[in-house]
Amino acid sequence: MGRPCSASGDGAGAGLSPHHSVQDVTAQREWFEKDYYQSLGVDKRSSAKEITKAYRKLARKLHPDANPGDDVAEQQFKEVTAAYDVLGDETKRTEYDQVRAMGPMGGMGGAPGSGFGGHSGIPFDLGDVFGGLFGQGGRGRQGGIRGADLETRLGLSFLEAVNGVTTSVHLTSDAACSMCGGSGARPGTSPSRCGTCGGSGATADNQGPFSFSRPCGSCGGSGRQIDDPCGTCRSSGVERRPREVKVRIPAGVEDGQRIRLKGRGSPGRGGPDGDLYVVVAVEPHTLFGRVSRNLTLTLPVTFSEAVFGAEVQVPTLQDGLVTLRLPSGTRSGRTFRVKGRGVATRSGRGDLLVTVEVIVPQELNEAERAAIEALSEAGDGNPRDGLTG
Repeated sequence: MGRPCSASGDGAGAGLSPHHSVQDVTAQREWFEKDYYQSLGVDKRSSAKEITKAYRKLARKLHPDANPGDDVAEQQFKEVTAAYDVLGDETKRTEYDQVRAMGPMGGMGGAPGSGFGGHSGIPFDLGDVFGGLFGQGGRGRQGGIRGADLETRLGLSFLEAVNGVTTSVHLTSDAACSMCGGSGARPGTSPSRCGTCGGSGATADNQGPFSFSRPCGSCGGSGRQIDDPCGTCRSSGVERRPREVKVRIPAGVEDGQRIRLKGRGSPGRGGPDGDLYVVVAVEPHTLFGRVSRNLTLTLPVTFSEAVFGAEVQVPTLQDGLVTLRLPSGTRSGRTFRVKGRGVATRSGRGDLLVTVEVIVPQELNEAERAAIEALSEAGDGNPRDGLTG
């Protein structure tokens, strides 16, 4: 089984308040500037399955393991991952499409003289735009504040990552109160609608031609008020406690890959729960390496095997030994491909890449020394002739 790694609520969003900061606004402004559909090479009308397929194809192509030292590929990998984080989430994709349709200034590109966006001075509620992005807007329609996303790490052995495994992660974070079930009200009672915002969770702040939505100061944006609070959570609806979450790791997962568990993050306040992201940490293997779905292996051979050619036994990860035929004159560093002995993923199974390393003896007995001296004397030509000026 995988080794569950604990995660405190202080890291990677676990300690974030459901009320988002100015930094959140700055981050989400990228939605106005970046075309995520173009980043993934898909059409806006593409299905969720088509988007996932396009992302996986690009991720395999651009992954740093497949492009060591290539800074451009690494940046492109980050861009397609950021695009999929939005388009791969149905809720975020809907919000992204709405914001992109309105433009960076909420549709303020109206004809001259018509005011902003053709509204002719009619107040424009930017809270409807930004609120939906940050879990604060549209409370009357969406119902409260969405819970924060959490992130934790899970250690896996090399074989567990290749084969897939069902295991658990342990983390300490906010969870629905065990006494009131998350309502914040004493068991047997229920919250009532906030009298200040009427249950919307937001109040309007009019500033000239604009109307900005702000979280209601009375209910904190939840749209509810607690008349008889729960004695355990003191009306917050959450309590901080350890919990165990089961997670199914698919076969072929790679080191650093993030697995999304929808709704297993922090509880919402009248809104949906956040998501939990499990970051996989894969232990290295003693023999095998990995590049995407291909396995790698360094094979030591003797000088005579490289010169004369040989049939050598090569270990595989799960299929025992296979025979590899080395042609005569094999150079050290040459790589041979053993088909179908790599990692099995949804897109197919990779190969085993075997790189030959000719072993140079460090100590020689008399017979070996005499044989090598004879070979040196019988040799013809200088291999470095081509390096002379």
